[in-house]
Amino acid sequence: MEKQKVYELLAEVCQEDVVVEQPDIDLFEEGLLDSFGIITFLVEVEDKFGISVSITEFTREEWNTPNRIAEQLAERV
Repeated sequence: MEKQKVYELLAEVCQEDVVVEQPDIDLFEEGLLDSFGIITFLVEVEDKFGISVSITEFTREEWNTPNRIAEQLAERV
């Protein structure tokens, strides 16, 4: 899976291009991603990439930056 596509999807969900420009930014500390955003993102991931991630598998410690999210998704392909 291409990291850039994950970054772009995150930028859409977060409505902020800084996600693409700074892939190590902490999405939660910066207020870019919240509970509703997580659900929206996971639905979009399943729709666009065919990867199903349960909300119970999504932890803020492991999924807090665009890079970490891309790595977690790549492991599921």
